[in-house]
Amino acid sequence: MAKVLTRYGFEGRNVTVKLPPRSYESFLWDLVRGAMKGRDVRMVERGDFNASFREEGRDWPVDAETMIGLKRLANLRDCTEKVLADGVPGDLIETGAWRGGATIYMRAILAAHGVTDRKVWVADSFEGLPPYDGRFDADAGDQHHTRDELAVSVDDVKENFQRYDLLDDQVQFLVGWFSETLPSAPIDHLSVLRLDGDMYASTTDALDSLYDKVSPGGFVIVDDYGAVPASARAIHDFRGSRGITDPLETIDWAGVYWRKS
Repeated sequence: MAKVLTRYGFEGRNVTVKLPPRSYESFLWDLVRGAMKGRDVRMVERGDFNASFREEGRDWPVDAETMIGLKRLANLRDCTEKVLADGVPGDLIETGAWRGGATIYMRAILAAHGVTDRKVWVADSFEGLPPYDGRFDADAGDQHHTRDELAVSVDDVKENFQRYDLLDDQVQFLVGWFSETLPSAPIDHLSVLRLDGDMYASTTDALDSLYDKVSPGGFVIVDDYGAVPASARAIHDFRGSRGITDPLETIDWAGVYWRKS
Protein backbone atom coordinates (compact mmCIF):
# COMPACT_ATOMS: atom_id res chain seq x y z
CA MET A 1 0.00 0.00 0.00
CA ALA A 2 2.80 2.42 0.89
CA LYS A 3 4.58 1.74 -2.39
CA VAL A 4 1.41 2.34 -4.37
CA LEU A 5 0.61 5.59 -2.55
CA THR A 6 4.11 6.90 -3.31
CA ARG A 7 4.30 5.25 -6.78
CA TYR A 8 7.56 3.73 -5.58
CA GLY A 9 9.31 1.89 -8.38
CA PHE A 10 6.71 2.43 -11.08
CA GLU A 11 6.38 6.20 -11.27
CA GLY A 12 8.92 8.94 -11.60
CA ARG A 13 9.96 8.77 -15.23
CA ASN A 14 8.04 11.96 -15.77
CA VAL A 15 8.78 14.92 -13.50
CA THR A 16 7.17 18.34 -13.39
CA VAL A 17 9.15 21.02 -15.22
CA LYS A 18 10.06 24.01 -13.07
CA LEU A 19 10.39 27.06 -15.29
CA PRO A 20 12.40 30.10 -14.22
CA PRO A 21 10.11 32.95 -13.08
CA ARG A 22 9.54 35.91 -15.38
CA SER A 23 11.11 34.02 -18.28
CA TYR A 24 9.85 33.75 -21.83
CA GLU A 25 9.12 30.08 -21.23
CA SER A 26 7.04 30.90 -18.14
CA PHE A 27 5.11 33.52 -20.12
CA LEU A 28 4.28 31.02 -22.84
CA TRP A 29 3.30 28.35 -20.32
CA ASP A 30 0.99 30.81 -18.53
CA LEU A 31 -0.72 31.44 -21.87
CA VAL A 32 -1.20 27.72 -22.41
CA ARG A 33 -2.62 27.18 -18.92
CA GLY A 34 -4.91 30.16 -19.37
CA ALA A 35 -6.25 28.72 -22.60
CA MET A 36 -6.78 25.37 -20.88
CA LYS A 37 -8.39 26.82 -17.77
CA GLY A 38 -10.35 24.29 -15.78
CA ARG A 39 -8.26 21.36 -16.99
CA ASP A 40 -5.41 19.65 -15.14
CA VAL A 41 -2.62 20.44 -17.57
CA ARG A 42 1.02 19.90 -16.56
CA MET A 43 4.37 20.24 -18.27
CA VAL A 44 6.60 17.26 -17.58
CA GLU A 45 9.92 15.92 -18.77
CA ARG A 46 11.55 12.53 -18.58
CA GLY A 47 13.41 11.83 -15.36
CA ASP A 48 14.98 8.84 -13.67
CA PHE A 49 13.35 7.19 -10.68
CA ASN A 50 15.50 7.69 -7.58
CA ALA A 51 14.73 5.06 -4.94
CA SER A 52 16.46 6.86 -2.06
CA PHE A 53 14.67 10.11 -2.87
CA ARG A 54 11.30 8.37 -2.92
CA GLU A 55 12.06 6.56 0.35
CA GLU A 56 12.81 9.85 2.10
CA GLY A 57 10.20 11.97 0.35
CA ARG A 58 12.76 14.21 -1.34
CA ASP A 59 11.12 14.27 -4.77
CA TRP A 60 7.66 15.22 -5.95
CA PRO A 61 5.77 12.32 -7.58
CA VAL A 62 3.64 13.50 -10.46
CA ASP A 63 0.46 11.57 -9.70
CA ALA A 64 1.05 9.84 -6.34
CA GLU A 65 -1.35 10.45 -3.47
CA THR A 66 1.51 11.44 -1.16
CA MET A 67 4.98 12.97 -1.40
CA ILE A 68 6.13 12.10 2.14
CA GLY A 69 8.07 8.98 1.15
CA LEU A 70 8.28 5.46 2.52
CA LYS A 71 10.11 6.28 5.76
CA ARG A 72 7.47 8.72 6.98
CA LEU A 73 4.71 6.31 5.95
CA ALA A 74 6.50 3.55 7.89
CA ASN A 75 6.58 5.84 10.94
CA LEU A 76 2.86 6.52 10.54
CA ARG A 77 2.14 2.81 10.43
CA ASP A 78 4.36 2.14 13.44
CA CYS A 79 2.69 4.86 15.53
CA THR A 80 -0.80 3.74 14.51
CA GLU A 81 -0.16 0.09 15.25
CA LYS A 82 1.38 0.95 18.63
CA VAL A 83 -1.68 2.91 19.78
CA LEU A 84 -3.90 0.04 18.61
CA ALA A 85 -1.79 -2.56 20.42
CA ASP A 86 -1.59 -0.46 23.58
CA GLY A 87 -5.25 0.49 23.60
CA VAL A 88 -4.58 4.22 23.45
CA PRO A 89 -7.99 5.81 22.86
CA GLY A 90 -8.74 8.29 20.12
CA ASP A 91 -9.14 9.00 16.44
CA LEU A 92 -6.43 9.85 13.92
CA ILE A 93 -5.98 13.15 12.11
CA GLU A 94 -3.71 14.84 9.62
CA THR A 95 -3.73 18.62 9.40
CA GLY A 96 -2.62 19.38 5.88
CA ALA A 97 -3.61 16.48 3.65
CA TRP A 98 -2.70 17.52 0.08
CA ARG A 99 -3.93 14.59 -2.08
CA GLY A 100 -4.87 12.55 0.98
CA GLY A 101 -2.16 9.89 0.86
CA ALA A 102 -1.24 9.80 4.55
CA THR A 103 -4.87 9.73 5.65
CA ILE A 104 -5.66 7.04 3.10
CA TYR A 105 -2.84 5.05 4.68
CA MET A 106 -4.28 5.64 8.16
CA ARG A 107 -7.64 4.31 7.01
CA ALA A 108 -5.98 1.34 5.32
CA ILE A 109 -4.17 0.42 8.55
CA LEU A 110 -7.42 0.55 10.51
CA ALA A 111 -9.08 -1.62 7.87
CA ALA A 112 -6.23 -4.13 7.94
CA HIS A 113 -6.66 -4.50 11.70
CA GLY A 114 -10.44 -4.65 11.53
CA VAL A 115 -10.83 -1.46 13.59
CA THR A 116 -14.29 0.05 13.25
CA ASP A 117 -14.51 2.36 16.28
CA ARG A 118 -11.96 5.01 15.27
CA LYS A 119 -12.24 7.77 12.70
CA VAL A 120 -9.69 9.31 10.38
CA TRP A 121 -10.00 13.10 10.13
CA VAL A 122 -8.79 14.85 6.99
CA ALA A 123 -8.21 18.53 7.80
CA ASP A 124 -7.28 20.91 5.01
CA SER A 125 -8.39 24.11 3.38
CA PHE A 126 -8.45 22.20 0.08
CA GLU A 127 -7.48 25.57 -1.41
CA GLY A 128 -3.74 25.48 -0.77
CA LEU A 129 -1.99 27.43 1.98
CA PRO A 130 -3.02 30.85 3.30
CA PRO A 131 -0.98 33.99 2.70
CA TYR A 132 0.90 35.57 5.60
CA ASP A 133 -1.70 37.02 7.98
CA GLY A 134 0.61 39.13 10.13
CA ARG A 135 0.25 37.04 13.29
CA PHE A 136 3.69 35.41 13.38
CA ASP A 137 6.92 36.93 12.07
CA ALA A 138 8.21 33.45 11.22
CA ASP A 139 5.73 33.35 8.33
CA ALA A 140 6.69 36.73 6.86
CA GLY A 141 7.59 36.27 3.22
CA ASP A 142 6.20 32.74 3.03
CA GLN A 143 5.30 31.86 -0.57
CA HIS A 144 3.45 28.56 -0.15
CA HIS A 145 0.19 30.31 -1.01
CA THR A 146 1.46 31.02 -4.53
CA ARG A 147 1.87 27.32 -5.35
CA ASP A 148 -1.26 26.22 -7.16
CA GLU A 149 -0.18 22.58 -7.10
CA LEU A 150 -0.74 22.50 -3.33
CA ALA A 151 -4.45 23.21 -3.78
CA VAL A 152 -6.30 19.91 -4.15
CA SER A 153 -10.08 19.97 -3.92
CA VAL A 154 -11.97 17.94 -1.36
CA ASP A 155 -13.72 16.11 -4.19
CA ASP A 156 -10.38 15.05 -5.64
CA VAL A 157 -9.23 13.77 -2.24
CA LYS A 158 -12.46 11.85 -1.77
CA GLU A 159 -11.97 10.35 -5.22
CA ASN A 160 -8.49 9.21 -4.14
CA PHE A 161 -9.99 7.49 -1.08
CA GLN A 162 -12.61 5.89 -3.29
CA ARG A 163 -9.94 4.55 -5.64
CA TYR A 164 -8.76 2.33 -2.78
CA ASP A 165 -12.30 1.53 -1.65
CA LEU A 166 -11.61 3.33 1.65
CA LEU A 167 -14.14 6.15 1.58
CA ASP A 168 -16.72 5.41 4.27
CA ASP A 169 -18.20 6.94 7.42
CA GLN A 170 -14.95 6.36 9.31
CA VAL A 171 -13.41 9.12 7.18
CA GLN A 172 -14.41 12.67 8.10
CA PHE A 173 -13.39 15.90 6.37
CA LEU A 174 -12.73 19.27 8.02
CA VAL A 175 -12.81 21.81 5.20
CA GLY A 176 -11.37 25.28 5.79
CA TRP A 177 -8.51 27.17 7.42
CA PHE A 178 -7.27 25.51 10.60
CA SER A 179 -7.92 28.62 12.69
CA GLU A 180 -11.61 28.37 11.77
CA THR A 181 -12.27 24.61 11.67
CA LEU A 182 -10.09 23.01 14.33
CA PRO A 183 -11.22 24.88 17.49
CA SER A 184 -14.78 23.58 17.06
CA ALA A 185 -13.97 20.22 15.46
CA PRO A 186 -16.20 17.48 16.96
CA ILE A 187 -13.24 15.40 18.12
CA ASP A 188 -13.12 14.07 21.68
CA HIS A 189 -9.82 12.18 21.75
CA LEU A 190 -6.91 11.61 19.39
CA SER A 191 -4.35 8.85 19.38
CA VAL A 192 -2.35 10.12 16.38
CA LEU A 193 -1.97 13.78 15.45
CA ARG A 194 0.00 14.29 12.25
CA LEU A 195 0.94 17.88 11.41
CA ASP A 196 1.77 18.94 7.86
CA GLY A 197 0.97 22.64 7.80
CA ASP A 198 4.22 23.99 6.29
CA MET A 199 3.88 27.29 8.22
CA TYR A 200 4.26 28.58 11.77
CA ALA A 201 0.62 29.67 11.92
CA SER A 202 -0.78 26.43 10.52
CA THR A 203 1.33 24.34 12.89
CA THR A 204 0.49 26.47 15.91
CA ASP A 205 -3.24 26.60 15.12
CA ALA A 206 -3.35 22.80 14.95
CA LEU A 207 -1.42 22.31 18.19
CA ASP A 208 -3.42 24.92 20.10
CA SER A 209 -6.70 23.26 19.10
CA LEU A 210 -5.78 19.58 19.16
CA TYR A 211 -2.82 18.81 21.42
CA ASP A 212 -4.89 18.58 24.59
CA LYS A 213 -7.08 16.01 22.86
CA VAL A 214 -4.13 13.66 22.28
CA SER A 215 -4.41 10.81 24.79
CA PRO A 216 -1.43 9.86 26.95
CA GLY A 217 0.51 7.33 24.92
CA GLY A 218 -0.61 8.96 21.68
CA PHE A 219 1.74 10.35 19.06
CA VAL A 220 2.40 13.78 17.59
CA ILE A 221 4.10 13.59 14.18
CA VAL A 222 5.53 16.63 12.40
CA ASP A 223 6.06 16.13 8.68
CA ASP A 224 7.99 19.27 7.75
CA TYR A 225 10.16 19.92 10.83
CA GLY A 226 13.44 19.59 8.95
CA ALA A 227 12.19 21.09 5.70
CA VAL A 228 10.47 24.28 6.89
CA PRO A 229 12.27 26.35 9.58
CA ALA A 230 9.01 28.11 10.53
CA SER A 231 7.41 24.76 11.33
CA ALA A 232 10.37 23.72 13.49
CA ARG A 233 10.22 27.03 15.33
CA ALA A 234 6.51 26.57 15.99
CA ILE A 235 7.20 23.13 17.47
CA HIS A 236 9.95 24.42 19.75
CA ASP A 237 7.88 27.39 20.87
CA PHE A 238 4.85 25.23 21.64
CA ARG A 239 6.81 22.56 23.47
CA GLY A 240 8.61 25.23 25.45
CA SER A 241 5.40 27.04 26.41
CA ARG A 242 3.84 23.77 27.58
CA GLY A 243 6.94 22.40 29.26
CA ILE A 244 6.90 19.32 27.04
CA THR A 245 10.03 17.23 27.55
CA ASP A 246 9.00 14.06 25.75
CA PRO A 247 11.94 13.14 23.46
CA LEU A 248 11.72 14.47 19.91
CA GLU A 249 12.61 11.52 17.68
CA THR A 250 13.92 11.79 14.11
CA ILE A 251 12.15 9.95 11.26
CA ASP A 252 14.19 11.17 8.30
CA TRP A 253 15.62 14.45 7.01
CA ALA A 254 12.24 16.20 7.39
CA GLY A 255 10.01 14.38 9.87
CA VAL A 256 10.08 14.10 13.66
CA TYR A 257 7.66 12.80 16.29
CA TRP A 258 7.13 12.37 19.98
CA ARG A 259 4.99 10.16 22.17
CA LYS A 260 2.86 12.02 24.69
CA SER A 261 3.63 10.97 28.25
